[in-house]
Amino acid sequence: MQPETLSGGFSDPAIQSAHAFRSVMEAMARPGSIYEISGAMPPAPLSKAAGAVLLTLCDTDTPIYLAGSADCDAVRAWLAFHTGASLVGPSHCMFALGTWEALNPLTNYSIGTSQYPDRSATLIVEQPDLSQGGAILEGPGIKTTASLSLPDVQAFQFNSGLFPLGLDFIFTAGERVAALPRSTKVS
Repeated sequence: MQPETLSGGFSDPAIQSAHAFRSVMEAMARPGSIYEISGAMPPAPLSKAAGAVLLTLCDTDTPIYLAGSADCDAVRAWLAFHTGASLVGPSHCMFALGTWEALNPLTNYSIGTSQYPDRSATLIVEQPDLSQGGAILEGPGIKTTASLSLPDVQAFQFNSGLFPLGLDFIFTAGERVAALPRSTKVS
């Protein structure tokens, strides 16, 4: 086992995972808001934010799909050691991780069913940067409107039209995280 596989997790798991969980939940509850998230040092090409999200939300019961450059030996070994999560194909995952281009087409992922809308996938989208500009967001958790730099406005408009079905998104860049639940209207 490589030394980098064993390192990079939370140094104080109880405290750091609680802070990371709070940041992810705040981001999901307030679409368009950007939060700092730290504590993880995952292998390249993952950002620190993506590593913290994975350490916080994934365990042996959360199948993950790694897309594009995220699907490499270093990331696979790191995830296996730190979370125990199984790696699966896109149609069977609870979480998918990769760049926007690598994660497409979105039709590969489960959007839930009318009986179980909660059985949809959450996509963790690695981006070069996150900013509060671009697409206009409206819906639960947003007082009037918010804005967020999104990679493809039309795809998110289509996704919100599927509500209560659809995909949820967590965006990561460096040590920053933002989220877009399926209930958010995008224009």
